[in-house]
Amino acid sequence: MRPTHLLLALALLFPALLGAATPRPPNIVIFLADDLGWGDLGVYGHPVIQTPNLDAFARQGARLTQCYAASAVCSPSRSAILTGRTPYRNGVFTWIPEGREVHLRTSEVALPKLLRAQGYATCHVGKWHLNSHFNQPTQPQPNDHGYDWWLATQNNAAPSHENPTNFVRNGRPVGPVQGYSAPFIVDEAIGWLRQHRDPAKPFLLSVWAHEPHYPIKSDPAFKALYPGLTDDVQKEHHANVTQLDHAFGRLVRALDELNLAGDTLVFFTSDNGPEGDGIRTPGRGSTGGLRSRKRSVYEGGIRVPGLVRWPGRIAPGTVSDVPVIGSDLFVTAAKLAGAPLPADRVLDGGDFLPALAGKPVERARPLYWRCAIAPEQLKTAMRIGDWKILSDEGLTQFELYNVQRDRAETTELSAREPARLAEMTAALRRLNAEIEAEGPAWWRAYQHGGGGGKAKAKQPKSAN
Repeated sequence: MRPTHLLLALALLFPALLGAATPRPPNIVIFLADDLGWGDLGVYGHPVIQTPNLDAFARQGARLTQCYAASAVCSPSRSAILTGRTPYRNGVFTWIPEGREVHLRTSEVALPKLLRAQGYATCHVGKWHLNSHFNQPTQPQPNDHGYDWWLATQNNAAPSHENPTNFVRNGRPVGPVQGYSAPFIVDEAIGWLRQHRDPAKPFLLSVWAHEPHYPIKSDPAFKALYPGLTDDVQKEHHANVTQLDHAFGRLVRALDELNLAGDTLVFFTSDNGPEGDGIRTPGRGSTGGLRSRKRSVYEGGIRVPGLVRWPGRIAPGTVSDVPVIGSDLFVTAAKLAGAPLPADRVLDGGDFLPALAGKPVERARPLYWRCAIAPEQLKTAMRIGDWKILSDEGLTQFELYNVQRDRAETTELSAREPARLAEMTAALRRLNAEIEAEGPAWWRAYQHGGGGGKAKAKQPKSAN
């Protein structure tokens, strides 16, 4: 990090030392893409996909090179963002089909509820995917977790991103929508910022896009930007990422126009790695050379883009290689809001702001991932420092990597590092046992298939 960047980063961490004064806590925007790979943006090295707004946004703030989703699939990643707790601990351990028991329980302390108690206005727009009984009284809805205003779908935009029909606004079905999903939800977010929020309050705004999750459909205007692509599936995907970028740019410009930028921390990331094989199947996203893809606990399934901007507090052009994970958003946002952290439960996340000054994130537990539907035999992973261990669910088979030096995980080191392997194995077994003992045993009732979990029939007994 260059010296000027370090000084500005220190201003972020210690504003009082530099005479900075903030009249109220900052606004917080969490923009989440769906199935966007670590290598899918121009700023992360993609040679073809056009993402001018996100590339510019990265130059205005910080780019995280080791940003992780908390899971290799969607629902668990989202649950960790809202609770600061690893998914098997908070109970949302897998993606949620309709009609299942798994949901984000109200016994979890969700970020919007925590911040609303501190005087924040709260809004969610886009994909929800944290219950299976969507817009029904049998399970909690976004408002039950603290959102004042919400526009959402249970899972994907249907029948596709084009003219979706399954949005619900504040409990009422919207009906057919003309247009495309990401621009539509950003229009809703901008409308809320301009017309519905209380301007006297700081705000939390969650914008959870459907792009580029399949079924993909992109505006012809964005497809026209890729005349050299003869593969229609690839063209549709790349245009879809550009569609996402365009919508994100509109939101950022609205914040600027409303003179909110200097008071607003915006965090952009993805819920997991890219779908498919990247060559033949519909998913054409890029891992940027990382190993494996969505559903896998190798780096390609969990390492994702991470961009953050807060003008005047985060130095433009900052690049950080300190590991950060989705659950860190809860702790960071709570601290920025002055909200007391829940003292009656383990929080796996930490305050990520020191990472912007090149400092490690202090966290109660190591980084941990588990995905029962991983295509490989190894379905659990843990990272401590530069080292990452992977294991099968029975914790009997292991692989060891130094992911700081070998992010593509090409060189397995367990035979060369027996002492390290023993230390990491013992730590993983302790952590795994602790997490399993705390979380609900929903996962024991699931028989996972390739599509993401075929459950034995088990209906919800309560919405708690």
